[in-house]
Amino acid sequence: MAKGKQKQGRGRTAEPVSAQVAGGLAELVPDRDRPRGRTLLIDGAPQSHVDLDDPAYLDFAYQRRLGHIADLVAPPGKPIQALHLGGGAFTLARYVAATRPRSTQQIVEIDAPLVQFVRTELPLDGGWRIRVRGGDAREGLAKVPDGWADLIIADVFSGARTPAHLTSVEFTGEVRRALRPGGFYAANLADGPPLAHLKGQIATAAAVFPELCLTADPAVLRGRRFGNAVLLACDRELPVAELTRRAASDPHQGRVEHGRALADFTGGAAPVTDAAARPSPAPPPDAFA
Repeated sequence: MAKGKQKQGRGRTAEPVSAQVAGGLAELVPDRDRPRGRTLLIDGAPQSHVDLDDPAYLDFAYQRRLGHIADLVAPPGKPIQALHLGGGAFTLARYVAATRPRSTQQIVEIDAPLVQFVRTELPLDGGWRIRVRGGDAREGLAKVPDGWADLIIADVFSGARTPAHLTSVEFTGEVRRALRPGGFYAANLADGPPLAHLKGQIATAAAVFPELCLTADPAVLRGRRFGNAVLLACDRELPVAELTRRAASDPHQGRVEHGRALADFTGGAAPVTDAAARPSPAPPPDAFA
């Protein structure tokens, strides 16, 4: 997956770097267009992108959608308290730190070697208030005080699949406990036809939160291909019109479903409980070709 040597500032040459981590082979591949941009891959599957020169830049479509949610959780520039379940390359934590200075953030990531690899190769700014905790996402969530977070982002994958215990009503109830009133819960979900997992996750969130919307590529929503969808849940009215405008203006346009249209899309799917939870489906072999 390496893209070859890339020119970097002062005539230096950036090369792909890799390390064996708990989740597989982690690689950081240079960006052809951004001198200090890197894409993180795990066993060849793209996970996230970081530009150390511009942490407010979000390259992946799903991360841009999560960024829109972070933009709308509070007035522009206001510091927030954010919890990131799943670390990756810390892309969204960097984004919040850059766009909302003095924010307090926690990252929970189970893959300790991955955390060390990212810290070494893509160091965090020393002035950012970001704490990285090792451990399971659900166990880390349970340690967060009631009502602490303005924003909780769940972006947890193991072997390109979301673990079963992070897909249930019980897990989602813990998310709501940790959110302040009016706080946002955003989850990155991956699925393909017939979209049974995605529909079940919408029903699960609806069992806990009164307000939901979903943003995704129209081809994913039509069940034409495997891909990501971002679910937003809250206990107050959502900024659907503004999210719709932003999604439509993205380089990879997204569609927002809400209200009756989202209920029709879900099609009577049942909420998922701990007893019946299953991991999200594995992507097809050509998903990242």
